[in-house]
Amino acid sequence: MTTDLNDIPAIALKWHRAGTGAALATVVETWGSAPRPVGSQLAISGQGDIMGSVSGGCVEGAVVVEAMDALDDGAPRLLEYGVSDDEAFAVGLACGGTIRVLVEPVGAAIPVQMLSDLVEARAASKPIAYTVDTESWARGLAAPDAFPERFRSDKSGFEGSLFVAVHNPPLRMAVIGGVHIAQSLLPMARAAGFAPVLIDPREAFASAVRFPETALRHDWPDAALAEFGIDTRTAIVTLTHDPKLDDPAIQAALGSDCFYLGCLGSTRTHAKREARLTEAGFTPAQIARIHAPVGLDIGAKSPAEIAVSIMAQIIQTLRQS
Repeated sequence: MTTDLNDIPAIALKWHRAGTGAALATVVETWGSAPRPVGSQLAISGQGDIMGSVSGGCVEGAVVVEAMDALDDGAPRLLEYGVSDDEAFAVGLACGGTIRVLVEPVGAAIPVQMLSDLVEARAASKPIAYTVDTESWARGLAAPDAFPERFRSDKSGFEGSLFVAVHNPPLRMAVIGGVHIAQSLLPMARAAGFAPVLIDPREAFASAVRFPETALRHDWPDAALAEFGIDTRTAIVTLTHDPKLDDPAIQAALGSDCFYLGCLGSTRTHAKREARLTEAGFTPAQIARIHAPVGLDIGAKSPAEIAVSIMAQIIQTLRQS
């Protein structure tokens, strides 16, 4: 497995196995305008190396000192820092507040096998939660069905004394059709944190010139989606207006766990689409998963405006459903 520089648990595990010792610091509560959200992590090695962040620079130094002490005595720490208005302003916040950080030495507090299992799940893009009771210090790993709303909203946090750290796979998007709307939608998806792919067997449409910095697939949509691997963190958007291209992708999506499926086309076009899907054996409940006409009704006219409406609907579905 290759360690990503943003994979803080993997970095801590690597340092521990190298014999230098390691601690993980995790933001567990914070003020509303904090530069780092709840669940953000900082890895600290026994040699003083650090990777990651728990604040914009307000408390990192103090956390590192506490982590070194935790590596010496093997005990976890739940720390609380008050941040002044001046300190907050220096890192781009309007006002100060309070931040709570959990510091856990690897091995002495976090079991090495548990951390290894967490790292393997993240590497395999499997959703998983790390839980720690800050009263009993009992720890565990949990599947998404234990905390479905937290996994849906990517929201780590406390449930009583139990802190739940959600580790979700990356968000992904598959766009079918290298049309003008896609030229605006794909950069928006990247800016919103999605890893997008454009699927279109027509190489003149899905070209690197028209879609720079975009992963391109020129296979037929159903084959491309099978290789792509649809999961619960995947959004799929069909834009070609051509049933020969859109329908195979739609059928693949309806047979999957994707969280969003949106299809371009008028109400009349969608009625014809529904008829084809019904004839193909799909149930009304399955067909009802389709967002069509695609996008929020904001009166969008231009390709860029339609892309905005689509992106907004995808985020709404992800965060509010």
